[in-house]
Amino acid sequence: MHQNHTATSEFRLLSRRTLIECPNPSPFLQIDVSPDSSLSDEEYLRVTVTGVLNPSGRDWVAMISPANSNVENCQLSGLLNAQTGDLSELPLLCHYPVKAQYVSNDPNYLSCKNKQCQMRLTWVSGNGAPQQVQYGNGMSQTSVVSTFTQADMCTNSALPSPAADFGWHDPGFIHSAVMKGLQPSSTSSTDMEVTSHDDFFCRFYSYILENAELAPIYSSLREYHSNQFSSSFLYLHKRLNKIKRPNMPGSISVINAVTDQVNSVNVDSIFHIGDISYATGFLVEWDFFLSLIKPVASKVSYMTAIGNHERDYAGSGSVYVTPDSGGECGVAYDTYFQMPTPAMDKPWYSIEQASVHFTVISTEHDWSVGSEQYNWMAADMGSVNRSKTPWLIFMGHRPMYTSSNPVTSVDPLFVVAVEPLLLQYKVDLALFGHVHNYERTCAVYQGQCLAVPTKDANGVDTYNNTNYSAPVQAIIGMAGFTLDNFTNTNSWSLVRISEFGYVRVNVTATELYWEFVDSITRNVEDSFRIIK
Repeated sequence: MHQNHTATSEFRLLSRRTLIECPNPSPFLQIDVSPDSSLSDEEYLRVTVTGVLNPSGRDWVAMISPANSNVENCQLSGLLNAQTGDLSELPLLCHYPVKAQYVSNDPNYLSCKNKQCQMRLTWVSGNGAPQQVQYGNGMSQTSVVSTFTQADMCTNSALPSPAADFGWHDPGFIHSAVMKGLQPSSTSSTDMEVTSHDDFFCRFYSYILENAELAPIYSSLREYHSNQFSSSFLYLHKRLNKIKRPNMPGSISVINAVTDQVNSVNVDSIFHIGDISYATGFLVEWDFFLSLIKPVASKVSYMTAIGNHERDYAGSGSVYVTPDSGGECGVAYDTYFQMPTPAMDKPWYSIEQASVHFTVISTEHDWSVGSEQYNWMAADMGSVNRSKTPWLIFMGHRPMYTSSNPVTSVDPLFVVAVEPLLLQYKVDLALFGHVHNYERTCAVYQGQCLAVPTKDANGVDTYNNTNYSAPVQAIIGMAGFTLDNFTNTNSWSLVRISEFGYVRVNVTATELYWEFVDSITRNVEDSFRIIK
C-alpha cells in the first residue's frame, strides 16, 4: 500500500562495475587501510586506493569476511537482481561483503505494571549455552537463548529473497533474561553483572529508581516515577540509519538528539513504531542498528511495533503481499525485539506506565473484524480501568490518515475495520508511521473533525477531552528516511511538517503535553495539549 515497497539500502545504491571489466588491474594499483590493527566494536576505517589508471564512477571496493573466503569460483551475475529491489547489475559473491562483530549488549527493555517492575535484558553472544544475569541482593536469572537460521527466512522461486541468499548473516545467539522483583518508587540502586560462560563479554549496570542518583557509568538502566500518574515518553519512526552517511543526515541528527534528551531529562520509554532497522534481508545491518541505538536503549525501555519492512513477503502470511522485508518475514524482528506479545509472529501487546495504557498492534497481520488480533484489540482496550489509567494511546505502523499519497499509503479496509474501535473505547491519541513526515489531525473520525483544538494562554493548541469526541491522530515518520512531500490538503489535517525529528510527550493524570522537536535545530516545531 506504500509506493516505496522495498527499502533501498545504500549498499544497493553503490555505483558498480562488473568484475569482468577489470580482468587485468594496473600493476600500480594499491589499497591501503588505516588503522591496520585489530578493530574495536565500532571504528572508522580509511581506505585509500591509488594507482588506478582509468578511474570510473562505477568502480567499487568490497570488504570480504571472513578473510579466507574463496571468491574466485563464484559465478558472476549480470541478471537484474529483483530480489533486492535494485535494477543495477551486481557481481554476486559467495559471501555477503560485510560482516561485523557481534553486538556485545543489545537493547534492554523495561516494563512496569501493577506495582510489579520487570526489566528485560537482551544481548548477543557467540555461545549458545544459557548465561546468567546477577542483580540486586543475590538475585539472578538465567537467559533464554534463541537464534534463527537461513532456513527460517522467506523466499520463493519467482522472487528469491536477499535474506535467504547473499544477504544472509549469522546472527549468533540472542540471550534474553527478565529481572523480576524490582520495585518502582524505591530509593535504592544496585549493581548488576552479566556473566558470560565463554568470556565473550562482561558488563556492569545499575538500575535506578526514584530519587536515586544516576551512577556515572554508561550502561545505566533507569526507571523514574515522580508520582504514580506522571511519565515521559519519546516517539521515533522510520530508519535510524546504521552508520553515519552523508546522504542520510537526518538519522544521525535524530539519534544524537534523542541521546541528548535521554541524558538530560527523565525519560521512561522510547517507542519506535515500525520499520526498525531497514535491514530488508541484509541481516548484518541489524548489528549496525543495535549498536546505533545502544546509547539510549541501554538506559530506558525501547519498545517497538512491527512494520512492513520487518514482516511483509509473498507467501509469508502477511496481509500485504510485497517484498518489503527482503525475506525476513518478521523472524529477525521477533528474535531481537522480544516484546510482551502473546506468541511468536503475534506482535501485538499492551503495557501500562503510570497513567497511560499503550495498545500496540501489527498492521501487517490480520486485523479484520472477528480476527484474532481484532478480538484482542477490543478486549485489551475494553479492559482498561480509566479511573486508574485515564489515558489510552493506540499505536500501529500504517496510518489511517495522511496527506501524502493517501491512495498508496492508506488501506481503507483497515480504517473501516479498526477506526470504530478507537471511538468505541475512547482512544485519546492514535500514532502511526509508514509515511516519511509529520502530520497532526483534529479529533477526527470517518474523515470529519468532531472537535478542533483551541489556543491556551501560551498559544498552544489544546484539545479538551473532558467531553470526549474522537482521537487525535498523528504520523511521526521523520526519524531518518528520505522525507515525503505532502500531496493533498484535507480539512482534518492541522499541521504538516516535512523535517527530521522526534516527538517527546509528558503525561500527568489530567494533561498530555506533546512536542515535535526538529533534530537538527533542536527547535520545537509543533506542540499541543490534551486535557481531561
